[in-house]
Amino acid sequence: MAELLLGNVEESVTDEEIGEFLIRYGFPRFSEIRRLPGGGSRPAALVVFDDVTADGLRILQSRIHNLYWKNRTITALLLPTRDES
Repeated sequence: MAELLLGNVEESVTDEEIGEFLIRYGFPRFSEIRRLPGGGSRPAALVVFDDVTADGLRILQSRIHNLYWKNRTITALLLPTRDES
């Protein structure tokens, strides 16, 4: 499992639009999206990929980090793997 934090994503953007955006840049389909309100100014979306390693996402991350999309500059940060045992 790997998690990608997309920062500065407009709250009105749907999960389907995020999925289409990521697939356009070579990402696999996500397993889940969790919305993180940013106090109104910089909302984010935590995109979870169950069948992808962190190393696999690291290669793709640079394709979208600081990309201008939907009238905002998107940040893409790979979150460290968590041990949930």
